Amino acid sequence: MTGPVSVALERDERVLCIRLARPKANIVDREMTAALEQAFGNVAGMSQLKAVLLGSEGAHFSFGASVEEHLPEQCADMLKGFHRLIMNIVACPVPVLVAVNGQCLGGGLELAMAGHLMFASPGVKMGQPEIRLGVFAPAASSLLPLRIGQMQAEDMLLSGRSITAEAALSSGLIAAIADNPEAAAFEYYETHLAKLSASSLRLAVEAARSRFTAQARQRLAEVEALYLEKLMTHADPVEGLNAFMEKRPPTWTDK
Repeated sequence: MTGPVSVALERDERVLCIRLARPKANIVDREMTAALEQAFGNVAGMSQLKAVLLGSEGAHFSFGASVEEHLPEQCADMLKGFHRLIMNIVACPVPVLVAVNGQCLGGGLELAMAGHLMFASPGVKMGQPEIRLGVFAPAASSLLPLRIGQMQAEDMLLSGRSITAEAALSSGLIAAIADNPEAAAFEYYETHLAKLSASSLRLAVEAARSRFTAQARQRLAEVEALYLEKLMTHADPVEGLNAFMEKRPPTWTDK
């Protein structure tokens, strides 16, 4: 079995390409989270970099995080590791250009929205379906209002519905719709970033994103505590997760 993530330097070693490499679902489990964290952790020391491209292999970006790892005996370690990765992406010192296609759901969308600019295929479906399993999405609850505003974020987070590429573009969640999102991301790089000073670009990223990063970090810590200390003490989250794995409708107790 190949690794969960492929990593390569491209464009004269100025772009670090990090691709989820477990199609078709590209489930973001602990193994993939660790591999992504290692890849993003290397960026700070690569002074020649001008961008990171976060993409995927296969027809879908990601179906989301591992449902099994959300169960009570694993969720604390899983969530803390995943949120550490999210903040590594949010605080990445160079622009993170994200190429998404197919299904981009749950933890997959949380990964994608942690980047700077997202490019999506026309048929992409983007959503946070966690509420339908009796849980909520901590990273999305923290990042989505900052990205698209409170009302549109609440629509996605509380309904669990998926939105189209056109709706994502209208909301400001994505930068562009393209038949080949990765090619569109590279075109953006060549047009706007390739000729810039790498050191100045890093400082520009810090200047533009420092407030967003601070807000995201504080909010994510608060929402993580809400998830672990309150949500997971209830019966319905466990019922919803088990029902999903057993491919049956959940029986809610409202407790």
